[in-house]
Amino acid sequence: MAKLSLFDRRRQRVRTALRKRAGDRLRLSVHRSGRHIYAQVIDDRAGKTLAAASTLEKDAKGPGATVASAQEVGKRIAERAKAAGVSRVIFDRGGFLFHGRVKALADAAREGGLEF
Repeated sequence: MAKLSLFDRRRQRVRTALRKRAGDRLRLSVHRSGRHIYAQVIDDRAGKTLAAASTLEKDAKGPGATVASAQEVGKRIAERAKAAGVSRVIFDRGGFLFHGRVKALADAAREGGLEF
């Protein structure tokens, strides 16, 4: 068995904790790269993505690797999730720490009406 990186170990730990307390809620998954940030609302039971938003979209404002652009993605994912009929989710930060862009996205999604 290959050794897992610290990031992968953190991701597994977060996912395991989410599975234990998710219940019937959908998962709001976040991925942060050096240039962009991505968010998806995923139904794990059906294996489908119900809503997605990222800084790669054509109408995204400004550069992708900023707190302001993460807030924009958070607002977009909240309105798209609402349009898909989703109001309660569980936040999956992956292996990323909950600060900076990840926290900004989560706070903006909460302001947009998502409950988690």
